Amino acid sequence: MQKQLMEYKTGEKVLGFFLLKTSVLRTSNKGGEYLDMVIADQSGDMIAKVWDLNNPDVQQARDITGRQVVKIKAVITDWNGQRQAKIQKIRKITPEDPVNTEELVPSAPMDGKDMYREILEKARAIGDPDFRTLTTALLEENRERLEYFPAATRNHHAVKGGLLYHVYRMLLTAEAVCGIYPVLSRDILYCGVILHDIAKLDEIDSNELGMAENYTFEGQMLGHIVQGIKIIDAKCRALGTPDEKRVMVEHMILSHHFEPEFGSPKKPMFPEAEMLHFLDLMDARMYDIEKSLEGVAPGGFSDKIYSMDNRKMYKPVFEEE
Repeated sequence: MQKQLMEYKTGEKVLGFFLLKTSVLRTSNKGGEYLDMVIADQSGDMIAKVWDLNNPDVQQARDITGRQVVKIKAVITDWNGQRQAKIQKIRKITPEDPVNTEELVPSAPMDGKDMYREILEKARAIGDPDFRTLTTALLEENRERLEYFPAATRNHHAVKGGLLYHVYRMLLTAEAVCGIYPVLSRDILYCGVILHDIAKLDEIDSNELGMAENYTFEGQMLGHIVQGIKIIDAKCRALGTPDEKRVMVEHMILSHHFEPEFGSPKKPMFPEAEMLHFLDLMDARMYDIEKSLEGVAPGGFSDKIYSMDNRKMYKPVFEEE
């Protein structure tokens, strides 16, 4: 069985089949061209570079686009505290190659159909008929894509089924915090949690393997926050949702990133909107921490986590005792 990508240490040689998620031709500070890639398998993804494009061993590299399986030979290097793969050989796979693409796909630890069923059950349990109808309608209309869609192209939940996994874990936490803080409306919070990232289905360009190479045209021009408000506005008006409830759901989508530099022009203005922001942030950070610690030996530190100000995470020795 092929060694998992995240198991490789700095200095080790890599040889095997991997998913090529993205490949972008760039120019270095010295004026030379190189390929900036992201490779992946079920264990996660890693930045990879092809520096010498004149090398005959990488002659196919310019013509290989993302979202396909490739065979590579590489060496793991360290750059600014993060592992990278320096690719020495790369080629497209052939029909004779013993590889199953789906076995390489990074996926959420739960099945998409199971997560969808449980989330839909939570939506149907919403007591307020307007919030319930809105939430279930958008879930049912988007079932097929929701079952495989990632939540991002990189970083948190950028795996097959990642979008539902993000929502599912947020719902579990939402259920707990509603039992602690009586000021929170379970109906409003559940609706916000389930729908806050619904427009990622239109923002991200993903195939059925959950591989997202890039963003759609509208996704790049508007982003999922603006796209989400458009979706909610249109659906609420079609359903006859009262204006106050429509605006509250739109506000939750608008404010859940909290900061303007992250896409939110308004900060949360009611309790459920505030809690949605924290649930979203917490789950995203915990996911990145969990992934960073995979393969780290007790007493060791993870690579730097870009999404968390390049902090490293420590794995205690006592947890293994």
